Amino acid sequence: MDKMTFVVRRAVEEDIPQIKEVAKEAFSLYAENAGIASIVGTLEETYEGLKTEIETKLVLVAVLDDTVVGSVRVEIKPDKTAYLSRFGVKKDYQNNGIGKILMNAVDNAMEELGVTNLYLHTASRMLSLVKFYYGRGFYIESTTKDRGYIRALLCKEYKTEIAHETLNNCYENLAVV
Repeated sequence: MDKMTFVVRRAVEEDIPQIKEVAKEAFSLYAENAGIASIVGTLEETYEGLKTEIETKLVLVAVLDDTVVGSVRVEIKPDKTAYLSRFGVKKDYQNNGIGKILMNAVDNAMEELGVTNLYLHTASRMLSLVKFYYGRGFYIESTTKDRGYIRALLCKEYKTEIAHETLNNCYENLAVV
């Protein structure tokens, strides 16, 4: 594929049909590759449900020539942690750096918002995804079979000014003792 020029931006309501298309394609492929019987929630998402997510979460899209080719959603929690979901790139655009650039945009937003930890789930048997997330600074915190297959809960820790201050204060207190 030739060099692509695309933009990552916040999703708007007009993007909903294309976001649904990206999610359906990406998660159908995910289910097939992970040997999962079905990913019902993603495939049956309603327009209104996605509209609410755009209004209440950070929803980013990668757009190429007015076409949404990737998307990701992040829920920011009051405790300064966040949960990433519905991360997907259309099949024909995978392995071209779009996922990395979307994740870079998420990282930038998390740092700006002072998020300390970003969590996500992925199928543990999807080695390519686990490797992708490890390459982005995530690690496996735990696993669960709550959806009928082994899902890994991954975590990425962000360094924040508050964390640095707390750490520095701890070191100063140790020196005083």
